[in-house]
Amino acid sequence: MNLPNLLALSRLFIAPLMFFLLVDRDLPIFAHIHPSWLDYWAAFLFVLASITDFFDGYIAREFDQITELGKILDPLADKMLTLAGFLGLMVLGRADPWAVYLILTREFFITGLRVSAASSGKEIAASLLGKIKTIAQMIAIGFLMMDWPGGELLLWIAVALTLYSGYEYIKAYLR
Repeated sequence: MNLPNLLALSRLFIAPLMFFLLVDRDLPIFAHIHPSWLDYWAAFLFVLASITDFFDGYIAREFDQITELGKILDPLADKMLTLAGFLGLMVLGRADPWAVYLILTREFFITGLRVSAASSGKEIAASLLGKIKTIAQMIAIGFLMMDWPGGELLLWIAVALTLYSGYEYIKAYLR
């Protein structure tokens, strides 16, 4: 277990905690806390997790610490984080259900495609567009968590990038 894997693992624990803050606001423990504070804490956890996403990849590549476990943990942690964010925001009524459906469908489909490729000895590496898509999703989630203006527009931009990057992955797989 190296530092990049520990950082990815931390996202596996942060994602459900963030989801909890977004969807379980009616619990008695939150009775005397203004909902905006739950937004702030969820957003803080999301930013913290997003930073770990950057650093686990950077450290793994820069210090040659890429492991088979990391190749599984990192994308799983990313999917759990975005799933928690988008579903939590949908429950709050801040994210359009169609946008969430399109993003999550693409994520599951491409993950399955990558697993299929790996089982036949091919590796479909994350592309630059895939990384830009992830950044766009993270920015959209952050804006929507904070209920800032423009969040819905950013969400649909993330949808467009997500679908187009999915198309690029399919092209790479068919080659």
